[in-house]
Amino acid sequence: MRRKIVMVLLAAALTASLVISGCSKQGSETTKVRIGEVTRSLFYAPQYVAIEKGFFKDEGIEVELTTTPGGDKTMTALLSGVVDVALVGSETSIYVHQQGADDEVINFAQLTQTDGTFLVARQKDDSFDWSKLKGSVFLGQRVGGMPQMVGEFALKKNNIQPHDDLELIQNVDFGNIPAAFASGTGDYVQLFEPTASIFEREGTGYVIASFGTESGNLPYTVFMAKESYLKKNNAVVQSFTNAVYKAQQWVEQNDAAAIAKVVAPYFDGVDEDIMISSIDRYKQQGSYSLDPIIDEQEWNNLLDVMESAGELKTRVEHNKIVNLTYARKALE
Repeated sequence: MRRKIVMVLLAAALTASLVISGCSKQGSETTKVRIGEVTRSLFYAPQYVAIEKGFFKDEGIEVELTTTPGGDKTMTALLSGVVDVALVGSETSIYVHQQGADDEVINFAQLTQTDGTFLVARQKDDSFDWSKLKGSVFLGQRVGGMPQMVGEFALKKNNIQPHDDLELIQNVDFGNIPAAFASGTGDYVQLFEPTASIFEREGTGYVIASFGTESGNLPYTVFMAKESYLKKNNAVVQSFTNAVYKAQQWVEQNDAAAIAKVVAPYFDGVDEDIMISSIDRYKQQGSYSLDPIIDEQEWNNLLDVMESAGELKTRVEHNKIVNLTYARKALE
């Protein structure tokens, strides 16, 4: 009888050790977090690094990643509970706040800190000046989205009135903008990578300026979640932010070629040299945030951009829909 009891206790101890070995370092079982990203882009390289390098896994998180094209669709997915966390522009959380949301959408970890679009012309222009856009046909981005607002902000900064000094096209769906330009629409276009680099290789267009450089730092793409989710999953959100910060550090410490190798599984059909070129452009202009902190000065720059575009009813204070607790703790 005593032998049987000992065997039972040993079996129980073995089972417990197996359970513990499958748990996160916080002592809880692996938790699935559903992320909705606004688009699939090399602009979000640190996110893919966090997944592929196992930083989320190390924190006890299993990621389910879904691409939900467009800020409106991504926010709808978040508000309806289809995803737990959204990777999207901070302006979307401000729109929700302006509508008087019962369950606020809170920004908790920043991924990119500049605009990710480039001004692409049909011809190479080594002596480009923004004044050359006057009188041209400019194929821009969707009204109300960050690329469009930053684009207009940069034009105004360079003494160009977007709706007076050029023909501004903004009725083309986000996913169809590259095809529209390739088929002959517009003299200039505003594009993300890797499309800009692909166009350069094909001779379809050439990068002549960066909207990210022109507009300065701002919380361009941020991980956000409903306030109710943060309250119920405080430890999970902290672990999530820790993983993001680890990926940001890794991206900062490695070159574009190394990063491209890690994120390649997310970009089938994109040549390695195009990925390297795209990532290098983003690294050179400091697009990838070095840490997940959403800086108040950058937040105010975002409000300036939105105000200039006429999309801001009232200025939303930084602490209203930004929670720095997780980012600060991650840095510790």
